[in-house]
Amino acid sequence: MKIHEYQAKALFRGSGISVPGGAVARTPGEAAFRAASMKSWPVAVKAQIHAGGRGKAGGVRLVHSAEEAEVAAREIFGSPLVTPQTGSAGKVVHTLLIEEGLDIDREFYLGIVFDRQSGDILIMASREGGTEIEAVAAKSPEKILKVAVNPLTGLWPCHLRQVVFGLGLEGGDARSVSALVKALFEFFMAMDCSLLEINPLVITGEGEAVVLDAKVDFDDNALYRHPEISALRDISEEHPLEVEASRHHLNYISLDGNIGNIVNGAGLAMATMDLIKDAGAEPANFLDVGGGATQEMVENAFRILLKDKKVKGVFINIFGGILRCDIFAMGVVEAASKTGITVPIVVRMEGTNVEEGRRILRESGLDLQTATDLHDAAAKVAAIVG
Repeated sequence: MKIHEYQAKALFRGSGISVPGGAVARTPGEAAFRAASMKSWPVAVKAQIHAGGRGKAGGVRLVHSAEEAEVAAREIFGSPLVTPQTGSAGKVVHTLLIEEGLDIDREFYLGIVFDRQSGDILIMASREGGTEIEAVAAKSPEKILKVAVNPLTGLWPCHLRQVVFGLGLEGGDARSVSALVKALFEFFMAMDCSLLEINPLVITGEGEAVVLDAKVDFDDNALYRHPEISALRDISEEHPLEVEASRHHLNYISLDGNIGNIVNGAGLAMATMDLIKDAGAEPANFLDVGGGATQEMVENAFRILLKDKKVKGVFINIFGGILRCDIFAMGVVEAASKTGITVPIVVRMEGTNVEEGRRILRESGLDLQTATDLHDAAAKVAAIVG
């Protein structure tokens, strides 16, 4: 689950992590009022959306008076902000963070993320703070320092020394950044984060390490331990079909392609998307109904999938283990009778009660193409896209 920058900073502040003074504004007049209450100028007017690249897109403005803050707010509010992470449609800005300016001496990048290959927690740091880390990784990967921390043994002073010395810091600056990195790592672990990105982390003219910008994602599977985090969810920032799917306990992610897919199991879903691409098409979604899906969940998955107007065909790829093939087939038939299917559908099923599942589909009267194996399924998907 993603949260906004202002929400992340409020959580940091509650954990004793240094952030600039700031306040939320939801109208231009409120933006002017908040700006006037800051301690010093300039003041940053920052659009709050779940995407990076806001500065280059015009979503972050430095102003020198309350009047300038109000003008900037009027220009940002209600307009779609288009960044490399939003897609061409952009995201409409409904909230601003008004934040006091700092006397910045140096800027750094800091990220904490799980390394899914090794199982370690990876601390990434770079002197190239304030720039897009993806560009740094592509052009100058040697400029990104990586420190692996075993989650079972935890963070040690040697890890912190690797970070600060790798950034070329000494004396008071090293101590200040080291303390901040330690606090952020503890926050990452305690709050079940999946990503924590600070870009930039700054050292002020007074030698204080401060979080100037923050991006924090949380592990959805751990939210039951953090009801206070769940309460921060902003569904207006999420795709409507993804929100609807979550209500039915379905794992759905909207993509840009034209072939929808329904699969049980995340690994099989990834392989299915590869098959779609190999067939010359692009997946329209990731939709995992899960190993223990019920007939009702299958029906809801089908209904959600067909609401996507980009979908020109559907590839169903099911391995019947816990989810029996006959149960899935009945869900498909029920969904088809209620929604009215107007696009071609390719079905590949194997596993428990597969023959019964195939019989149900065959006798349903639906216009379905049954695939015997994955190669056959890929060929039929290719035929759909011409």
